Amino acid sequence: MENNLEKQLEAVLFWKGEPISIKKLSQIFDKKEEEISAALKTLEMNLSNRGMILIFKEDEVTLGTSKDATEIIEKLTKEELVKDLGRAGLETLSIIIYQGPISRAEIDYIRGVQSTFIVRNLMIRGLVEKIPNPKDQRIFLYKPTFELLSFLGLTKIEDMPEFAEARKEIENYKNSSKIEEVSLIDSENQVRDSEINS
Repeated sequence: MENNLEKQLEAVLFWKGEPISIKKLSQIFDKKEEEISAALKTLEMNLSNRGMILIFKEDEVTLGTSKDATEIIEKLTKEELVKDLGRAGLETLSIIIYQGPISRAEIDYIRGVQSTFIVRNLMIRGLVEKIPNPKDQRIFLYKPTFELLSFLGLTKIEDMPEFAEARKEIENYKNSSKIEEVSLIDSENQVRDSEINS
């Protein structure tokens, strides 16, 4: 029965083709979330020697391609994903990967220049998504998408090289530099209207 649940989960994730929450899977299969999580862990192990992997982000999960397939997948998609992305795009993407969820005002502050066009470009390519800021629903936060994690062959964002160290260094920098919160709020006020309408 448990093995059957794993197969059904794999089929649903393949059919869905996009992230789905464990809570939603629990409702679909009429199982407790703990049972779904346990079955997903078993499925993750069973997929370890195949071309597909499970990607977990927060409370959601989706199917992606394995690291072993990275070279061929990169060959097939690199032109689409990287074309005209440029240094500024890669810089902005790195900030979002290592610091996200992050507001556009914070991205602008770190880069020292306005990032509206670049962030929109990353969103159009499916590399970045925006979510409401729980502290202020009028401001959006930006974070990596499942598609980006799949493209990089990662099961979770924490698998990025030196992720924990980079996050720690950024936090130390923010604390030591004593960034004036008022200045950041002013920047967020300036971008708020365009974000809501984008």
